[in-house]
Formats: sequence, structure tokens, C-alpha cells
Amino acid sequence: MSGLSANLETPHCGKYEQPTGLFINNEYVKGVDGKTFEVINPSDESVICSVHEATEKDVDIAVSAARKAFEGPWRNETPENRGKLLTNLANLFEKNLDLLASVESLDNGKAVSMAKVDISMAAGCLRYYGGWADKITGKVIDTTPDTFNYIRKEPIGVCGQIIPWNFPLLMWSWKIGPAIAAGNTVVLKSAEQTPLGALVAARLAKEAGFPPGVINVISGFGKVAGAAMSSHMDIDKVAFTGSTVVGRQIMKAAAGSNLKKVTLELGGKSPNIVFEDADIDNAISWVNFGIFFNHGQCCCAGSRVYVQDSIYEKFVQRFKERAAKNVVGDPFAQDTFQGPQVSQVQFDRIMNYIQAGKDAGAKVETGGNRKGDKGYFIEPTIFSNVTEDMKIMQEEIFGPVCSISKFKSQDEVIKTANSTTYGLAAAVHTKNLNTAIEVSNALKAGTVWVNTYNTLHHQMPFGGYKESGIGRELGEAALDNYCQTKTVSIRLGDALFG
Repeated sequence: MSGLSANLETPHCGKYEQPTGLFINNEYVKGVDGKTFEVINPSDESVICSVHEATEKDVDIAVSAARKAFEGPWRNETPENRGKLLTNLANLFEKNLDLLASVESLDNGKAVSMAKVDISMAAGCLRYYGGWADKITGKVIDTTPDTFNYIRKEPIGVCGQIIPWNFPLLMWSWKIGPAIAAGNTVVLKSAEQTPLGALVAARLAKEAGFPPGVINVISGFGKVAGAAMSSHMDIDKVAFTGSTVVGRQIMKAAAGSNLKKVTLELGGKSPNIVFEDADIDNAISWVNFGIFFNHGQCCCAGSRVYVQDSIYEKFVQRFKERAAKNVVGDPFAQDTFQGPQVSQVQFDRIMNYIQAGKDAGAKVETGGNRKGDKGYFIEPTIFSNVTEDMKIMQEEIFGPVCSISKFKSQDEVIKTANSTTYGLAAAVHTKNLNTAIEVSNALKAGTVWVNTYNTLHHQMPFGGYKESGIGRELGEAALDNYCQTKTVSIRLGDALFG
């Protein structure tokens, strides 16, 4: 990889070789135009390294490689072998756990202890879809005695996949796993803020035995490479995880090009509801994790906290005390829970929301400030005295900021919880089984957690209602996003029509 790698070092894994080229056809290559861009360390705002930037020309080359692989040997690859390759890749993720977690912490800023969990979950996801590869089946439909009808599931073809910066390698696995299990080939674009892990994972894909062109990984900007993928006439399907605003643009581009299939996992403004009969210590623990996990940079973050009025004052005080215990600092320190925000842009956006909350009359119970004078660190922030029309209650902040409000009745909180344009996730904290089921069924959200939060698992579908997206990731449901359904009807015997 002469000229296409950088020698880097982290406190956790030591020295390693970081690929910096575009991974196309199982090789790292320079971008056609020779453009590069800097990757910034969010902990100290220093430049980590520069990576090659994909333009429309590079997208064309990657798509061509993916098409050639799909129409060639990969199309005839057995489901069993596809499963073995995914399992090989899962094993390599586990073998290189410390390296991959270190890279995540380096360019994303997440605590290395949390990054290790991400990598373990990514390996589990890849292994799960490796198990699915030879279990995608069709049906035989009996209509009349003189016909034989069957339904088969076929791969869509070349899939463009655009992943976000908040869970870089976990989202890499969420996208790659079902697409490959179903027999597709992939062109994946990482987020420009966090390209490093995706490039290391690409090297592991080659080591796992994937043929050239099956998995292609490019670094670049959404407005250039992402837009080129969304409108590309030879990409058959695009999958995107990110903001609702960008999701709309991708749908328009897909519709305006070849009407490619689209799945979108978008934003959220998730309600986290605490009833008066809840175990308050357990509820506070999960509410804290629900909003401050991953620095609040989580699409399903429980950013709207509703607490029944009889326990509201007690809950607010105890929640403030719990939030104050969250260790914010160096991602490579073992006791760190919350690292920096991913970028200057994201930092400024969050601080603007905090100021908007203050200006609207909301009360800062704790936090609300920058932490330190270097790096993109923000204190865990809790607002009270909020109203439903405030920006901080209606818009996705994507940072360590939540708003807490009181409610009286079950019907009232259900109505309020459903009042935003989002519907990705929600949570209910109660000891009453009837309450748990009734409220869960009434909430307009793709996932509802009861007495827990953020407990995602690769076996369970994840996705949103309303403006939180289209389609589902994870579980068996994700395979439907990557399969075409074909009906074959065969006439038996010699009967003539008419």
C-alpha cells in the first residue's frame, strides 16, 4: 500500500498501519482526481491523517467493479459459501477487536470501553447474517392442478450503502451483513468525519476471502460521493443511515434516476416515560444511559423524558446527581463514559440548541457548557421547565442534552409522546404489566423498550415510524430490503389456451 497508508498509534493498541486509499476491487487505490481530506481527532482537534476522497469518477469505478463481480462469479457463489465468508469476517473482527475499537475511539471520540462493545456487536451481526445466508427460502403456491407455481428470493444487485459517523463499524456491519447474505455486491461510503475504521474493516474483508468487487469501501463527502451514489443509474438499491433532511434528498435522487430501491434509517426524538410505580433507581440508570450514551449522538436517544408528577421533583434531583457522575474526558481513559462530540460542526450545533433552550426560558438543571478548552467536549445537560413547542423538545439535537417534563395521566403522556414528526424509539418504565403493554402498543415508534433503553440486538428489527425512516435494519426483516421477490408460474400438461 505504498503511499496509501499512514503509520498511526493509539494508547490502546499501539502502532498500526492505517489504510488511506479507496478500497475498490480488493485493492487500495488513489482517487482519480488525487483529492484527499483531513481526518480530525475530536479529542484535541489535531489532524490524524489524510485519506483519499472519492468523487463521481471514483463512484463510477467502484460501481463498475461491483457490477462485474455481481454478474460474474459472485452471482454463482453458493449461499453456504457466502455464509462462511461472513463468519470468517466476524472472526477477524473479534481477533482484531482492540485495533478496531482503538480506531473508533481515535476518529469518533467514543470511549474505548464503549467502542469494544460496538465491535463485539458488529462481529455478532456479521456472524448472525452468515447464519442466514443459506436459509433464505421461497415458497410453492398451489393454485390449480395444471400449474406449478413457486416464489423465489433473488438478490437485488449492486447496493449503495451510506453510513453515519456515530457508530461507524457497527453500521458497517448492519449494512454489509444482510446485503452479502442475500447475494448482493456493495459500494459503501463512510462518513467523512470517521473514515478510518471502514478502511481497516475493508482489509479484513479481503483477508476473510471475499472476491474482488464484492465489498468496495470509499471515503468521501455526502454532497459529492453520496449524491453520486443516490443518483447512479447502475446502483440498484441505496441504504442510508443519517438525518431526515439528507434522507429526503436521497429519496428524490433515487426517484429521479432509475427508481432504485431505498431504505432509510433516520432521525429521532424519542420519549422516555417514567411512571410513578417504576423502580426509580433502575429508571434513572436507564434514562441516564438512554440520553448520554455515545455522547448523545444516537438516533434513538431518549431525549424527551416524561416523569409522572407525583415523583417528578424526586426524580429530577436524583437524575441530576446521576448525570454528574458521568465521566467526560479522554476516550482512551478506562473510566471515561462520554468522550467529545465528533466535530466542530456538531459541537456548534449542540451548543446553539442549548442556547436556544435557555433563550426560550427552559431551566438548566445541570450542564449546559463546554467542558475544557480543547476538544469538542460538552457537559451532560438536563433542561426542565420546558414546553412542547420549544425547539429543544421538537428537533433532534444529537448530543448530550435532554429535556424533562411532568405528566399526570397515561392518556396525556401517550398523546404528548406521539406529538413529534419522529417515531424511531421510545421507552416505558413501570412495574405494571398492563401499563407497559398498553403504552407500548399506543406509542408510534419502531422500537419500545420497557424498563431498559438502547438494548439493541442483531436479531431484533430496528427502524422508524413517520419521518424516522423506511424499512427495517437487523433481524430477518433486514433481508427483505436486499431481496427481490420473483414469481414463476409453469403450465403443466398439453392443454391449449381457449
